[in-house]
Amino acid sequence: MASFLDNDIKFLHGVGERRAILLGKELGISTLRDLLYYFPFRYIDRTKIYKISEVRDDGQTYIQLRARIEGVSLQGGGGRKRLVAVVSDGTGTAELVWFSGIKWIEKRLEAGREYVIFGRPNFYREELSLVHPEMEPVTAALTRPSGMQGVYGTTENLSSNQLGTKGIYNLECNLWQVAESHIVETLPPEILRAHGLIPLKEALYNIHFPQNPEVLRKAEYRLKFEELLGIQLSILSQRAGRTSKNNGFLFSRVGPAFNEFYNSRLPFPLTGAQKRVIKEIRADTVTGHQMNRLLQGDVGSGKTLVALMSMLLAADNGFQSCMMAPTEILARQHYATLVRMLGDMSVRVGILTGSSTAKERKALLPALEAGEIDILVGTHALIEDTVRFANLGFVVIDEQHRFGVEQRARLWTKNQQPPHVLVMTATPIPRTLAMTLYGDLDVSVIDEMPPGRKPIKTVHMRDSQRLRVFGFMADEIRKGRQVYVVYPLIQESEKMDYKDLQDGFEAISRQFPLPEYVTTVVHGKMKPADKEANMKLFKEGIAHIMVATSVIEVGVDVPNASVMVIESAERFGLSQLHQLRGRVGRGADQSYCILMSGDKLSREAKARLNAMVATNDGFELSELDLKLRGAGDLNGTQQSGLAFELKIANLGKDTQIIEVARETAQQILEEDPLLRQPKNALLATLKERYSSKREMDFSMIS
Repeated sequence: MASFLDNDIKFLHGVGERRAILLGKELGISTLRDLLYYFPFRYIDRTKIYKISEVRDDGQTYIQLRARIEGVSLQGGGGRKRLVAVVSDGTGTAELVWFSGIKWIEKRLEAGREYVIFGRPNFYREELSLVHPEMEPVTAALTRPSGMQGVYGTTENLSSNQLGTKGIYNLECNLWQVAESHIVETLPPEILRAHGLIPLKEALYNIHFPQNPEVLRKAEYRLKFEELLGIQLSILSQRAGRTSKNNGFLFSRVGPAFNEFYNSRLPFPLTGAQKRVIKEIRADTVTGHQMNRLLQGDVGSGKTLVALMSMLLAADNGFQSCMMAPTEILARQHYATLVRMLGDMSVRVGILTGSSTAKERKALLPALEAGEIDILVGTHALIEDTVRFANLGFVVIDEQHRFGVEQRARLWTKNQQPPHVLVMTATPIPRTLAMTLYGDLDVSVIDEMPPGRKPIKTVHMRDSQRLRVFGFMADEIRKGRQVYVVYPLIQESEKMDYKDLQDGFEAISRQFPLPEYVTTVVHGKMKPADKEANMKLFKEGIAHIMVATSVIEVGVDVPNASVMVIESAERFGLSQLHQLRGRVGRGADQSYCILMSGDKLSREAKARLNAMVATNDGFELSELDLKLRGAGDLNGTQQSGLAFELKIANLGKDTQIIEVARETAQQILEEDPLLRQPKNALLATLKERYSSKREMDFSMIS
């Protein structure tokens, strides 16, 4: 049933038709409820009023004065015209200055009247001035509902229509007057009592108009808890629904393929972590439920070997497997790795990518449909309608964040029954974040590296030290090693980045000339055949240096490469830097990662580069990455992995609340799995609000 809060925002005093269209387009606010749940992103303390004589030139961000206007004048001319008001509070005087909107402001200033003035303090010859301050008559300021004023996100378009942060704050004030009596509690009394939560109405008032930091903290906690509880109820219900169905393929035996490989073909002894994960997968595939497991493992930790052994289990039980990779380079690398590891075993492996020829497809597709291929490796080409399996029982999806959910889901439709799914990522995710982003998956972690791997030494060098770096590269090449030099490629400025790469290639070719040195180049704009040819030169050791964009972040495995030089390293995120570093250190030799940057670095960029130098631990880096930039951009898209938009909670910073909410949701669902008890009616509504409305149950495919 629609409530008052579902009314169109245009009916709110101060909005109207034109502003309503703008609010919808710019901020997604179309109803009164949308505005009520549009929260400030920070607060300005408006409780303290300074005397003019107290204000010092000591870097204060904002101040608030209560002063009377002594006089108003227009000064300067042309582009330098400004409006100046002199104010006094009995302890001293200050100047207020406006350079734009002069006519509008002049009409609203009244000499002799007392105002509350808010703005940034500036000092010129020890005289205090405020440029473009906020002004309110004292009578209006005294009726303001809060001592702490919320600062709301806005846009240039909205600001030019008097809907800057102050304009939105005023709308929130108008809204509260009409909405207060229509706010209905959304959590049961037992939950409020158990967790010491304040009522919803009180929380919403104090999130917009807090009187002090303590009531603001209580309001934030209440609203974050509710949001995260709704998400966890939705995720855990989906998971319970999946695991309650006996629709998974049974891998009842460990047969000749698995045993032969384990006893005779292992390239190196399995680590304890690899053994543990294989046991977890084995246990999943004998339950009768469809497996849906996330495998996290650092770069080079041996995830591909675990995936292969899992696919051999499928083959032993009469099922086919497929392995989907995000790029052709990575797909072909996986194919080559599997073929090499299997040797002359009777397991049949095929490959299908976007560049597979018509002749190759003609041979492959009928064999696949007839069950003559045990493992098919490929890119998104695997989801094409023409690709039909005889009996697909196991799916491996590598670097899953590079595929859309719907893309991955199409693999599921290749069968009447859902295959077991293993999702692999080399971007380690902190435990509490994994619980929420992938809460409907079981999570396995490979947290050991294969024996014999030497930790990569990472250093940060400035552009001024480039000749030293060139000398080091030459030394490593003389030892028979190879070198990567990687340039950033950021979509918004491809032309500039492409030029960087071309200039870099030319500079390196001059520094390392033919015939003594061979330098090859790889970037995303090359034709696949040219890219493959240049990669081959490097893989076969003919080229000493590969100049590339981050296209090589995944999918290039050259054990002889011992040096990774990352140009403009400050322009990469932590997880990408870590992925690139993982391209070296794959052989027995000591490997190095050199982070090149300019001299001017932001605080955040400095923190990222320092972290890379300090540790090789991907999980440690992911925790720091989360602190530096929050969870929104974890996989390259806002709130990736979530079928809902977070209004107030932050997956990176609110890990404690996530854990409490998850525990609470588990307890509730254990007692009442379908939330049908009368006392859980509000929780059923809350869960529904955060449940995905898609037709397919995407929890089956991650």
